[in-house]
Amino acid sequence: MSRKKVVVEKGTLRRVLRLLAPYRLYLAGATAFAVGNVVLALAVPVLIGQAVDHIVGPDNVDLLGMMPVLFQLTAAAIGSALFGWLMTLCTNTVTYRTVQHLRSALFDKISTLPLSAIDNTPRGDFVSRMTNDIDQLSTGLLQGFAQIFTGVLTILGTLVFMFRLHVLTALVVVVLTPLSLFVASFIASHIHAMFTGQAEAQGNLTAFAGEMIDGQKVVKAFGRETTAEENFDRLDSKLYHYGVRAQFYSALTNPCTRFVNSAVYAAVGLTGALTVISGGLSVGGLTSFLNYANQYTKPFNEISGVAAEFQAALAGAARVFRVLDLPAQQPDRPDAKKLEHCRGEVEIRNLDFSYRPDRPLIQDFNLVAKPGQHIALVGPTGCGKTTVINLLMRFYEPNQGEILVDGQPITSLTRDSLRAGFGMVLQDTWLFSGTVRENIAYGRPDATEQEVIAAAKAAHADSFIRRLPQGYDTPLTGGGAGLSQGQRQLLCISRILLTDPPMLILDEATSSIDTRTEVRIQKAFDTLMAGRTSFVVAHRLSTIRSADCILVMEAGRIVEQGTHDELLAKNGAYARLYNSQFAPTEQGA
Repeated sequence: MSRKKVVVEKGTLRRVLRLLAPYRLYLAGATAFAVGNVVLALAVPVLIGQAVDHIVGPDNVDLLGMMPVLFQLTAAAIGSALFGWLMTLCTNTVTYRTVQHLRSALFDKISTLPLSAIDNTPRGDFVSRMTNDIDQLSTGLLQGFAQIFTGVLTILGTLVFMFRLHVLTALVVVVLTPLSLFVASFIASHIHAMFTGQAEAQGNLTAFAGEMIDGQKVVKAFGRETTAEENFDRLDSKLYHYGVRAQFYSALTNPCTRFVNSAVYAAVGLTGALTVISGGLSVGGLTSFLNYANQYTKPFNEISGVAAEFQAALAGAARVFRVLDLPAQQPDRPDAKKLEHCRGEVEIRNLDFSYRPDRPLIQDFNLVAKPGQHIALVGPTGCGKTTVINLLMRFYEPNQGEILVDGQPITSLTRDSLRAGFGMVLQDTWLFSGTVRENIAYGRPDATEQEVIAAAKAAHADSFIRRLPQGYDTPLTGGGAGLSQGQRQLLCISRILLTDPPMLILDEATSSIDTRTEVRIQKAFDTLMAGRTSFVVAHRLSTIRSADCILVMEAGRIVEQGTHDELLAKNGAYARLYNSQFAPTEQGA
């Protein structure tokens, strides 16, 4: 194993150990119970040997003398089992509380990541880290601690008892021990890379499967099922490659160490038998020694088996820690103020922004939106319209320049208060598992039923909601599966109407709604936007004819601005866009 991998493993293990720190009392209890379990388990072979010495031959049987030994043997077995149960109870408590804390920390971290980190990572990969990788940590690392700890105690304890019984025979065991350790360490050194590759491949496969399932309609529409299956098979083959090798090395540990341990057991039996013949050891003592030899070698099997899961757990933990180590979103300034009594004046000064340094996007962007103005952003795909919206909401931070709301730089405001000042309706709808009422009231959980219904009526959603099986109490699952795209959008519009914000952002908000419904929704928006600063990103130019100012963007710059009539009169970029949508219709008419 390379030095770099060893350092990474040690760092990951140290972090896992730090997670266990709050549960010191449980760990101390587990340690004490483990000692009790091992001590009583090690007392059993001695008692068995004593019992054997009471029945060594036809004329040498002492049943009365053996009875106290049998009672002690029974008590030791019961006590060992009880201590083992208590130890497992403590370790399981530590395990599941630690995993619960880690999973919560991971989810909280994802909530604090900047949008750029979310956009650049497949959603399925996050899900895989939160489920598969943390489960591996639970089963392979934390639960393996108990086996490793009791195994080490058993090895040390059996050595002490064996040396007390007969030094020469015990030395045979000690001399052959490194062979077992060498076999186990050699195999374990090859496992880590396989399990690391397996964890990465599993995350990629989960992400791809999620994408294909979500986009199954598009896949079928373009007849790309075969290509999707080929890509899936390629990722699946990679997972198979790592998985088979990981399991091969994992499965190799137990039989190899068992072979070595059997050799140790045979050597002990032969040496012990010669010792009994020479009178250096009783028959009962040999019985005890053989039991100790078996107990001594057994932990090596268990530890070698745990080693495979241990490597998988470290690989999973490392993937989880990589997310936890991602830089969080830059926090609000200590002196950040809440945006209160917002009038809706927005100014953008000399704004520059790019997602990648080598690909400039927004350049020297300037805009002044007076309170209550209706600002529309139009232009070809990729010109930066939605990016402007992301910057307004502080989903991304500009490279240069600044944005002001009511004369205050948005960097001087808390993000929560700034975003609360905007109502945002996107082209991509988002509904969560809950009732229709809960989805509409997402932005205002304390809203009354009358307010929820009023918002739905204003969005022209009330009629179809009442036709649902349970009306407003109808549960939604799978992002609103069973509803049309237009119905899902209507629910999202109802949600924003309920919050009644001072500023609005509509990013292709009506693109998934039929023309007849769009007319009614546009009337609702006109009512809602009255007196409120509104930013509308639109491809359907029919929806922005009444805008106070239309900004025409190309390659991150404003190339034209004005009202609908003014821009048509210029016969420039806006006129070309407008005529591309409506000229054929007008000519046909």
